[in-house]
Amino acid sequence: MIKHAKTEHPIQDFVAKRWSPYGFAVRDVSEADLRSLFEAARWAASSFNEQPWNYIIATRAQETEFARLLSCLVEANQSWAKAAPVLALGVATLHFKRNNKPNRVAIHDLGLATGNLVAEATARGLWVHQMAGILRERAREIYAIPAGSEAVTAIAIGYAGDPEAFPEEIRERDLAPRERKPQRDFVFGASWGDPF
Repeated sequence: MIKHAKTEHPIQDFVAKRWSPYGFAVRDVSEADLRSLFEAARWAASSFNEQPWNYIIATRAQETEFARLLSCLVEANQSWAKAAPVLALGVATLHFKRNNKPNRVAIHDLGLATGNLVAEATARGLWVHQMAGILRERAREIYAIPAGSEAVTAIAIGYAGDPEAFPEEIRERDLAPRERKPQRDFVFGASWGDPF
């Protein structure tokens, strides 16, 4: 299922068709595709080329590891993410390696890396759903995430399923139209709130 964005201005097709399903097909993602997604993340821009991102990954085929990673999600996210073939945690290192000073853009840079991953996934016919609803301290404990690093987001990766095959709540979410604020509400010119 593809839900093209209704854009105000022309954009690349792979950007227009990107969306975040709740329902995933029962279909594995190949290791080659996964490697390419994280290769795209690897080449994201970052402040001082710090690359302050790390990912922890589990596939549904790795039952024990998948269950451990799933347990790091809040219950509401576990309810649908358990059907995704791949789960990941995005972790940001919050201090620069070169001088141990706070890296105030570490989370931004993790977002850029994950944005590259999402673009690569979309180009390959895969879908990604990112989640803020995670249990950060549980993730720290389970995966021994060191001090100075923090789990920021969870990521479900897979192929979008047929909404008709899912429970009503998921079907409604996946069939709902995509909506975004118009540019005039967030792209400003001379002063805050003054549309560009």
